[in-house]
Amino acid sequence: MSKKKKLLIFGSKEMASLARFYFDNDSAYEVVGFTVDDAWAEADSFEGLPLVPWSAATTRFPPNECEAFVALSYRGLNRFRAEKFDQCRAAGYRLATYICSRSVHWHDLKAGENCFVLENQTLQPSVVLGNNVYLWSGNHIGHGSTVGDHVYIASHVVVSGHCSIGARSFLGVNATVRDFVKIGEDCFVAMDASITQDLASGSVAIGKAAESFGPENRVARMVKRSYFGS
Repeated sequence: MSKKKKLLIFGSKEMASLARFYFDNDSAYEVVGFTVDDAWAEADSFEGLPLVPWSAATTRFPPNECEAFVALSYRGLNRFRAEKFDQCRAAGYRLATYICSRSVHWHDLKAGENCFVLENQTLQPSVVLGNNVYLWSGNHIGHGSTVGDHVYIASHVVVSGHCSIGARSFLGVNATVRDFVKIGEDCFVAMDASITQDLASGSVAIGKAAESFGPENRVARMVKRSYFGS
């Protein structure tokens, strides 16, 4: 059995804990410690492993002995995670990528550094993921599509074929993107939004919320009677 590579995680919250689970259980890496910016280093351990201030990270976990992974959310429309990605790179770390073994992808998948691709993805041929891309569970990324740097795609999103998602954009749960659509940089696509045309950089797309009716409403009673006979 080959020896696992050492991994330092930037972060000390839920995302860092989850990243440790995936890397330790389904990768060639072993998490050996955590780091955060000095102002947030309020303890000396996290989940039983060393938690070191950033100023001490390269001494305690040298980049020539250890790779790094930035485990942060979409805070600031992904800009905070992008900033820490650059910070770790500038310090000399190679940023590890995780692609879950319980996802489906083809041999020509291209993925940059610090990607986090969770279970049940369908990544079709000729998909390109930039650096620092997070794909939560259960997404479909269609053939020939490109996802730019620092993008966060939540669960059960459908990106159809030959689409382009610009840097730092966020796609919410159950969003759908029609084939050949281009989404610009820094876009926010909300949960359930259906994107059928190009979005300029900085755009916001809101999905229509479901119309609901109380139990005594005439429409509610009629629909129940139609479907269920009661």
